[in-house]
Amino acid sequence: MATLLRKIGLIRLHDRDTEDPKHHHHQGSLKGTKGNQKNNNTKHCNTSNETNNILSTPEIKARRFDVSGKDKPAVKQDKPSKDTKEKQQTPGSKATSGSVMPPPAANRQHCTQVRTRRLMKELQEIRRLGDNFITVELADDNLYDWNVKLHQVDKDSALWQDMKETNTEYILLNVTFPDNFPFSPPFMRVLTPRLENGYVLDGGAICMELLTPRGWSSAYTVEAVMRQFAASLVKGQGRICRKAGKSKKAFSRKEAEATFKSLVKTHEKYGWVSPPVSDG
Repeated sequence: MATLLRKIGLIRLHDRDTEDPKHHHHQGSLKGTKGNQKNNNTKHCNTSNETNNILSTPEIKARRFDVSGKDKPAVKQDKPSKDTKEKQQTPGSKATSGSVMPPPAANRQHCTQVRTRRLMKELQEIRRLGDNFITVELADDNLYDWNVKLHQVDKDSALWQDMKETNTEYILLNVTFPDNFPFSPPFMRVLTPRLENGYVLDGGAICMELLTPRGWSSAYTVEAVMRQFAASLVKGQGRICRKAGKSKKAFSRKEAEATFKSLVKTHEKYGWVSPPVSDG
């Protein structure tokens, strides 16, 4: 019996000693690997959760939005075609802005109406004058082209004496009114007689600041301008030219326009020295 038990114990010891140690190591490794994988998976999930939590903060969200906005190309808005504009601007459509300018044709018509009403009113006022200071005739029945006769200047002046001695009843001027009168000045020039000095230059051009866009005011009337001109003639010691040959040479509009344009440039650079309006 003892011998039998001893043999059985030896067999168990032999089996235990003959087992492959790698088998036990491999099983242990598998168990350790599964445990490590489980731990690593858990750790990885925790890391991704932490990353999601960080990215979910408002500041990071805003940064992500900015970066995504920069990476995306800007979307170009197509300009409306000509046909689209014409459809939008139909005759029955209402203007969406109060600053829309009227069409050029309507604007010209409005300027013409303003100019016509103003000149008709001034003609009536001049005809009601009782001092016979000036008289007006329409050139070729054109309301916008006047021939103005200046009958009076300062009676103590040398110019008045010249007028008496030469039997000159008046100084004739031509006044033309632009389309945007009274917001722009008229063009005025002397026709007869031929004058020297008195701020009357070549071609009959008149050197007065109030006849320029810079010095003009829509409040000025033709009568007021003529009174200022009469004062300028006396102030500038204007005289009737009596030189042989030169006195008979007529002033020309083309020459007057060129002279006036030149003198305006000169005075804008160096200033004006013509009499102030208060002298008139």
